[in-house]
Amino acid sequence: MNTDFIKGVVVPIITVIDKDEKIDEAGMRKQVDYVINGGMHGILAFGSNGEFYQLEEDEMERGLKIMVDQAAGRVPVYFGIGAINTKKCIRLAKMAAANGAACVSILQPMFLKPTHDELFNHFKAIAEAIPETPVLLYNNPGRVGYGMTADFVTEIAHAVPNIVGMKDTSGDITLTEECIRRNRDVNFKVFGGKDTLLFASMCVGAVGGVCTAGNFMPELIGAVYEKYVAGDFEGSREAQFKLNPVRLAMDKASFPVAAKDMANIRGENVGDPYLPSLPTTNEATLELFKKVMKEAGLI
Repeated sequence: MNTDFIKGVVVPIITVIDKDEKIDEAGMRKQVDYVINGGMHGILAFGSNGEFYQLEEDEMERGLKIMVDQAAGRVPVYFGIGAINTKKCIRLAKMAAANGAACVSILQPMFLKPTHDELFNHFKAIAEAIPETPVLLYNNPGRVGYGMTADFVTEIAHAVPNIVGMKDTSGDITLTEECIRRNRDVNFKVFGGKDTLLFASMCVGAVGGVCTAGNFMPELIGAVYEKYVAGDFEGSREAQFKLNPVRLAMDKASFPVAAKDMANIRGENVGDPYLPSLPTTNEATLELFKKVMKEAGLI
């Protein structure tokens, strides 16, 4: 199984919607071009900042087809799965593989607190339903309420052939490092999941990052990666330092509103989030966004 493409900065792309909360095809195609032209190395459809939890399955399929068509092979399109029910996840995985997704990313089920065997069997069943498609685990304890251990990741990476990597959004650089160190023998690929830790993650062996910042400042997050792989470690760290104030300012707004706020401030016109989320209206927060973005040279 070829996994050479699993690297670089992959953007969990914003889902652009119209006033009826249907995917805006023209806006979605424009956003795909924006991130690709900005230097991103892959697109993750329906990641956390793509508001995956808001969409019905048929609308996800329509959106994926639009993104794959617009990407036109320029970069791989990954597909994010965050459903709780195993059978639904399998349906989504099969749909994604049938519609051109190069790789599938699976978040651990939210709301539940599964046992080891429940979580293991969940991931295994989904991966085995699409044996020819690479699968990434998505570890996001901050959103689901529990995390995956290095022991668990190592066990499943060695047991299921097409589970070939993970996105680690724990913020625990030791965990990221251990998942890399323990699974080198199976060429396990690990993406950093925190924009602010892309440089640090790559220093311990990550192949890149899945980074929200790619939606509205691809040139900055891309520079962290490109300078690192070119051997300019000081330049990569400085690019990270330049990006961090913008990314940290996003915490002043509710999730996942800030990504669309900042994209709109840059003139991308990506519209509003799905309800019940609302665009940020607090003037102090918006002024902070504009301040840090101006200091970073984005506006």
